[in-house]
Amino acid sequence: MSTPTAMPACLYIVATPIGNLSDMTPHAIETLKHVAIIACEDTRTSGKLLAHFGIDTKGDNTNDKPVNKIDNIDAAADNKNRGHNKLWAYHEHNSAIQTPKIIEMIQQGHSVALISDAGTPLVSDPGYQLVQAAHAADVKVSPIVGASAAIAALSVAGLPSDRFSFIGFLPAKTHGRQKQLSALKSRPETLIFYEAPHRIVASLEDMVEVFGAEREVTYCRELTKTFETVYKTTLRSLVDFVKADDNQRRGEIVVVIAGVSVVQDDDISVHDKLLQRLLEDMSVKKAASLAADITGVKKNALYQRLLELQA
Repeated sequence: MSTPTAMPACLYIVATPIGNLSDMTPHAIETLKHVAIIACEDTRTSGKLLAHFGIDTKGDNTNDKPVNKIDNIDAAADNKNRGHNKLWAYHEHNSAIQTPKIIEMIQQGHSVALISDAGTPLVSDPGYQLVQAAHAADVKVSPIVGASAAIAALSVAGLPSDRFSFIGFLPAKTHGRQKQLSALKSRPETLIFYEAPHRIVASLEDMVEVFGAEREVTYCRELTKTFETVYKTTLRSLVDFVKADDNQRRGEIVVVIAGVSVVQDDDISVHDKLLQRLLEDMSVKKAASLAADITGVKKNALYQRLLELQA
């Protein structure tokens, strides 16, 4: 049997599945099999994933240089017959300690992979500190691409994807959350949020208060998993939907919200005349929907303008 080529000394940023294990790429599997060290958020969570794909975490299968000294506070070396422990914990509480150790290992000629609990590293996790340190030390960084919950949600949201901003998790407290949402209220691009199940209702209610009840939104939960949800609606309707079903308050959640339509000043008078005429025969909601079909302007922006015209 031929011996695989040794992995070059490098920091590999390796994406893992967000749910469906078949989304793990062959490139990712081969990389994780042959690096000297795998840095991860939770060694227990990652250990199960690696075991599923037959990736040894004791270092026996690595084709990298043998690690003779590992000064690691989370995974002690076993230098007898089993080889070194290649799975290192790397998270927000120990990143300041682990970062220089990992950089030193790469500088000594060892290959290192960084993974998160799920998806692409550095998206709402502390991995950027390690990548930043690698660049500062002139250490090569290479991406092993794969799943990302944010991009997966955007792809199925049915909202403009030519421009978007990833916001991540909002502040846990109401005041901080509403303050950040207020700063985002007038942004024209699609906004992508992560949220924890125990805060999702409160966050959505704050979004209704700040963005308005008719702002378009797509609710993505447990993407690629058995009980996947992709639900496109308005913020007000989404609050009711989530409150009515306990299952919608479980699992991994991504909220994708439409940006505000930008209406040119010279178009405002044209739209006002149309909106005022439609208001003579129908409700604000129906008028906004019909005007959106006619003008191409987002319904939520027209809805807000109709309310202003009624005032």
